[in-house]
Amino acid sequence: MRAAVVRAFNEDLSIETVDDPACPENGVVLEVAACGVCRSDHHGWVGEHPRVSHGSILGHEYCGTVVEAGPHARYKVGDRLIAPFILSCGDCSACRSGVSNTCPDQEIPGFTLPGAYAEYVAVPYDHNLVHRPDSLSPGLAAGLGCRVTTSWHALTDRAAVRAGDWVAIHGTGGIGQAAALLAKALGAQVVVVDVVEEKLENAKALGADAAVNAAETDAAEAIRDITGGGAQVSIEALGIEATTNGSIECLAPLGRHVQIGLPTGKTAYMRINMNAVYMKNLALYGTRGMPAWKYPSLLSLIERGAVDLEPLVAREVALSEASGELRAMNGPTPPGTAVIIDFAR
Repeated sequence: MRAAVVRAFNEDLSIETVDDPACPENGVVLEVAACGVCRSDHHGWVGEHPRVSHGSILGHEYCGTVVEAGPHARYKVGDRLIAPFILSCGDCSACRSGVSNTCPDQEIPGFTLPGAYAEYVAVPYDHNLVHRPDSLSPGLAAGLGCRVTTSWHALTDRAAVRAGDWVAIHGTGGIGQAAALLAKALGAQVVVVDVVEEKLENAKALGADAAVNAAETDAAEAIRDITGGGAQVSIEALGIEATTNGSIECLAPLGRHVQIGLPTGKTAYMRINMNAVYMKNLALYGTRGMPAWKYPSLLSLIERGAVDLEPLVAREVALSEASGELRAMNGPTPPGTAVIIDFAR
């Protein structure tokens, strides 16, 4: 099969012909219809993610059609499926208690397994997968597997957003844009933060109530002014120290900070304003992925038209163009995200 392989960090992915994946006994092989290019992939591409090394195949936001099913698989050849990026075992105490996104035996294509920057991907633990609705394009379906599911779980479970809450979102990339759209669908008021004016204007055009350019002002102070004392919920969507502290400091007393941005490599350890946490009685939550059982609530929201997530997909690209998308993440990026849909070139 054709795949994009990491051969050197911060260098173009190598487009190669590699062996087709073997089918897991408890899973399936998918012919990949689409795979998102995610900032988590960028962390691996630059050498900051411990699970990515030379020879890795990136890609954890994917959907596709079953071309082979193992003897213990739930799905059959021809099924069109969406995959969450965390594939939980289904048997451990975490899985049995409904928090499968914390499964200690999880697998993650693109990190612990070869990923979906390829024509085919092997998916074990196929009980995590769900059917792709006919109304959902492959490009958007692929994006659900990481940025949308993670945002949905962060808002509905970790932060318990309520109608009327002010939700501040720091960073308007894929995660931030998804969180803004979903928070509005939940009835929240949304203020977005970024340093790229084009992305702020795009977020307002999609329904954000206010926008703050952190390159021009103190973001936390501006948010406290806009919200009349601070946000009830703040989402950090970049994984860096400045925005993490901005997220904490913009909160009202008893506010909830949710860390979605991936702190890894040089950002794994940060200096945090714990005085703000202490004085305002704040709650700090980490979140990563979404338990697969929550897919019906998310898909129902989309299918009944309560939220339009199509604006998330700004560019549909070829496999050979993935390197350019990753390289662009070294600096400010335009609104929207890229999805690989052409694996032949």
